[in-house]
Formats: sequence, C-alpha cells, structure tokens
Amino acid sequence: MQPSSDAPILLFDSGIGGLTVLAELRRLLPGAPVLYVADNAGLPYGEKTEAQIAARVAGLLGRLSERFAPRLITIACNTASTIALSSVRDVLQVPVVGTVPAIKPAAALTRTGTIGLLGTAATVRQAYVDQLEAEFAADKRLLRHAAPGLVQAAEARLRGVAVDESAIAAAVAGLRDQPGGDSIDTVVLACTHFPLLLDRLSQAFGAEVRFVDGAAGIARRIAHLLEDQSFIRKSPDRALFTGDHAGGAALEAALLSYGIEQNDRF
Repeated sequence: MQPSSDAPILLFDSGIGGLTVLAELRRLLPGAPVLYVADNAGLPYGEKTEAQIAARVAGLLGRLSERFAPRLITIACNTASTIALSSVRDVLQVPVVGTVPAIKPAAALTRTGTIGLLGTAATVRQAYVDQLEAEFAADKRLLRHAAPGLVQAAEARLRGVAVDESAIAAAVAGLRDQPGGDSIDTVVLACTHFPLLLDRLSQAFGAEVRFVDGAAGIARRIAHLLEDQSFIRKSPDRALFTGDHAGGAALEAALLSYGIEQNDRF
C-alpha cells in the first residue's frame, strides 16, 4: 500500500547532527516532505548505557510513528543505530534506515593502511564496529577515539557559539597519540554531528588526511527505497525538539538553511 503523498520522511537524531544527512537527502529528493526530530532532552546519547538508549529510542519512535505516520524513518545517529536499529525495526511497521560508521569506504580510500575513527563513547565500543572492521578493514589498522566534546561543539556552533578549539585538539590528539597514529590518512566521522565541524577538523589534522561519513550513503538508500513514491509538501518542513528548542536567531537561521521553516517542542 502506497503512503499518502504528504507523508513525511522522519529524520531522528539525538540533536542537530542529523542535519548533515538531511543536506544530502535534499539533493536527491528535494520535493519530499521532512519531519526532523531532535531528542535534545536525551543528549548526549554517547554517555548513556545501551539499555537506556534502546528504550528511549524505541519509545520515542513508536510515539512519533503513531502520531505522524511517516513513510520512512531514518535514525540519523550512529550511536542509536548501532544499539537500537534492530529492535526498532522489529516493532515498527514502517521502513527504518540506520546509520553505520563508514569503515568500508575508508578502507578503500586509505593509502597508508591506517584509519582513524571518531565517534561517541557508546559507538566506539560497540561489537557492531568490531564486525565492520573484521569484514571491511581486516588488513588495515583502525584506531578509535571517543570524542564527546565534538558533539557539544557542533551543537553550540549551530547556535552561534564559537567552536571550542580544545575539543578539536583533544579529538586529534586522541587519534594521533595512539601507536601508529602518525600514519593516519583517513578519518571516519562516526557521528552525524562531526561533519558540521569538518573545516576545523581538516585544518587540525592537515591537508593529507581525508574524511568519510555516511550521510551520502544514507540519502541514497532512502531515495532507493522511495523511488516509486510521489511527494507533496502541503505544509512547511519542521523540526521537533524533545527539550528546550529555543536556540535564538542563529539556530533558526541554521535550520532554515536546511529547509526547516518551523520548529516546536514535542
């Protein structure tokens, strides 16, 4: 059964990191109605336990699905996807697309054979990341580092606050200071927040380092799943925040640049 033409694509993240996925989705499906949901009341996910994340994500997506009847849900968050994706798919009667660390393309790009991975504490410790490494980078060296400070820095940046350069420096040092870290030439940004800081990270790591993230691949997957569907945008796209959504003029301007014209509390 085809969904209603105005049924939205629901993009879900712990905060504003999923906007990096939305940017890629706009390029492929500019006419698709979008509902962006930020669980900022639960931020940061990376410091929570697996049980807490799984329960929170499944509960919120269940309520959102019932209320807004999306045609597809995207968990635009590496941490939530690696922990809760399978359980959410088991419960909801709607296609669910997840986000996984871009280890496969990084393994194809690296010339030195040494890859860095930046993510949240919850993501970097997941067995799922071990599986991706074993499958796609068994002959490479993958160095991981949890960089929760980058999440806060990205959130603050979209609210008009200057980037915390110490968070950038700590992320770089967390990879470079590991044995073999000086050979890193490719870095996986395993959190959708992190590409919002790409200019600062690129400057800090140096021009010889390339970065990969999953946003474009996620957008392609969404477009493939919805290729035979029609779209009508009957009202402006909007964002819902589970916590305080007052971010001032800077946040409103940032959301507008991604095509989000309204924002409210969920």
